[in-house]
Amino acid sequence: MIYITGDTHGAYDEFLNRIYKFPITENDTVIVAGDFGFVWNRSENTINLSKLAEEPFMIAFVDGNHEDFDLLYSYPEEEWNGGRVHKIADNIYHLMRGQLFTIEGKTFFTMGGAYSIDKPMRTEGISWWRQELPNSEEYKTAERTLEACGYKVDYVVTHTVPQSVIHYLGIAPDHHDAELTGYFEWLYGKLDFKKWFAGHFHVNKKIRDNVLILSDEVYEIR
Repeated sequence: MIYITGDTHGAYDEFLNRIYKFPITENDTVIVAGDFGFVWNRSENTINLSKLAEEPFMIAFVDGNHEDFDLLYSYPEEEWNGGRVHKIADNIYHLMRGQLFTIEGKTFFTMGGAYSIDKPMRTEGISWWRQELPNSEEYKTAERTLEACGYKVDYVVTHTVPQSVIHYLGIAPDHHDAELTGYFEWLYGKLDFKKWFAGHFHVNKKIRDNVLILSDEVYEIR
């Protein structure tokens, strides 16, 4: 079974309370739609990450905007289920941007990143990192990946969402990440997909039947 949920922000107990409402086993995978937060250069996060590495199930996550990117990118890069990842632990993987993964026979396109609206209250290199938004090479990687699969995937996992979906939430899109949300808007019309999952907005909301924004809810893919 595959389970998808929203931001976890390094909150160990809260995360496990979500997951263990389900009969999860060592054969299952949990995907977090950004702001994983366990990979962070703070003692509490390090302890929680070590405990999470002892869980029996697989954990995979796209990056959000609130990640310690310097630490995250220091982990070894390798291939996992057809796409590139940073291996955090034997059961924890960062799903890199512009990748396609096949998990339990289903394909997942991943593209993390978003803009931090609270950036003015954060400190670069300590609580905010410039890598929060994709760079040109990551967009090129995404293009190559999607061209190779004919722009057809089962599921999309991102942190933020297409611009029109942001409008549905009653929020004005921020110009700081307009390149990313604009790209997602184009992708929304271009891609053949079943469901698009995202986090970021701290709400649980279904939009247009095929976009699910998740906060603390968990969606099952059978």
